[in-house]
Amino acid sequence: MSDVAPEAMSDEPITVERLVSDLRELGLSAGDTVFVHSSLSALGWVCGGPAAVVDALQRTVTEAGTLVLPTFTGDYSDPSGWQNPPVPDEWEPTIRETMPAFRPESTPCPRIGAIPNTFRSYPGVVRSDHPVVSFAAWGADAEAIVRPHPDDEPLGEGTPLARLYDHDASVLMLGTDYETATSCHLAEYRGEFPTERETGGGPAIRDGERIWLAFDDVALDTSDFPLVGDAFEAERPAAVTVGRVGEAESRLVDQRALVDFAETWFGENRPESLERAADDADETSSTDGESA
Repeated sequence: MSDVAPEAMSDEPITVERLVSDLRELGLSAGDTVFVHSSLSALGWVCGGPAAVVDALQRTVTEAGTLVLPTFTGDYSDPSGWQNPPVPDEWEPTIRETMPAFRPESTPCPRIGAIPNTFRSYPGVVRSDHPVVSFAAWGADAEAIVRPHPDDEPLGEGTPLARLYDHDASVLMLGTDYETATSCHLAEYRGEFPTERETGGGPAIRDGERIWLAFDDVALDTSDFPLVGDAFEAERPAAVTVGRVGEAESRLVDQRALVDFAETWFGENRPESLERAADDADETSSTDGESA
């Protein structure tokens, strides 16, 4: 339980019924396909916690629709890239050799949030088998969206993220913003601008055996996603609905419009936008240090 008093988080308990009403007011409907990003704490004092949010989402889109949530497991990625915290270099071989394999049916994803971590184990939910960037889905097109999931370029073409685009999905941001807009990664694969390649890795089961899966990927970068979001909302306001769900400012976004816009925007603004984002981060860090 949170140490914050409930009444400090909300004027009243946020119930399943309240969430359903707010989601419908935002524009989410039965039969929709929606990719959900979420912050439980931003929603206020939710009666029932993450399970209440999952129940509300299912009740809103119904079994005729499809819910998809990211169930990423960065703690199952290659330890050479870990930063929060890093591990000693000499530990890395042991980690790669002994870390238990990712199992779609049971591996938790606590770092990406309480709502996805709860959703993944709900009855009827299916989950893709990529060890680092899996997706979980429930509803009419769940299987068709999450499977198969290619090992290489796991957020690019032929992946659950691309199939969301093909299904004309919406993106629902519950108390989150464009910084975590995974859909913009699809535009990174599609855009015509200089990119670097990298090798990722994670423990996986392939052909019934536990292996360390090395996969080829684009070097992805989220640092300028907020800039993309600002530009997108300024130029494509009809593709975004902003409202409140619980206590959280939330957005319902046309995913295809966002990806198409971001693809063009990256081509016109990178790498300068990444440099600008880095400068802004440095300035913010410096200001925080001065005020500490």
